[in-house]
Amino acid sequence: MTDELFSYICAHSTPEDEYLQRLYHETCARLLYPRMASGHVQGLLLRILARTMQAKRVLEIGTYSGYATLSLAAGMDKDGIIDTFEINDEQEVFTRPWLENSPYEPTINLHIGDALQLLTPADGPYDLIYIDANKRQYLEYYHKTFPLLRQGGLLLADNTLWDGHVVSASHDNDPQTLGVKAFNDFVATDGRAETVILPLRDGLTLVRKR
Repeated sequence: MTDELFSYICAHSTPEDEYLQRLYHETCARLLYPRMASGHVQGLLLRILARTMQAKRVLEIGTYSGYATLSLAAGMDKDGIIDTFEINDEQEVFTRPWLENSPYEPTINLHIGDALQLLTPADGPYDLIYIDANKRQYLEYYHKTFPLLRQGGLLLADNTLWDGHVVSASHDNDPQTLGVKAFNDFVATDGRAETVILPLRDGLTLVRKR
């Protein structure tokens, strides 16, 4: 994907929300690794998917600056609920005000801590689950959250092409690459689901629970 082609895609997609535009700017200016934020095009896809599914309950693993959280919330009804988990407690100082000052504040429950420890079977069912967290633990997140997904629900996992490292032998000993590859290999053969990887940004996997 060239910069020119990506600019064309952005120009021919629904314009970015002004609040999200400011959030993305502040993410780039104040946080390390700003590319972790979903950004305009992927955020728009999340919003459209949430709206198309008429999602009432959404689970997000990995809040970061809240861009994806707010994009999902924008596609939900006002009575919907998003449970979003951020393991890095230092991130809360930046992220919580952006969530609380948004139009979607009543929709969002920000949980600080490890979702693998905090989530219980009683927390489901969810209509949509979005995973964008520690790549080493992607398969653990999948095993933890898939039972919480309703039948016909959609699970999304970000960064599943991992800068192309998933097909590069020079990264075969990298723990993050190995984590992503283990996830990709498992979901591709999981008979409980239909799966496709979209070549959007760093790879976005869509998993529909049968």
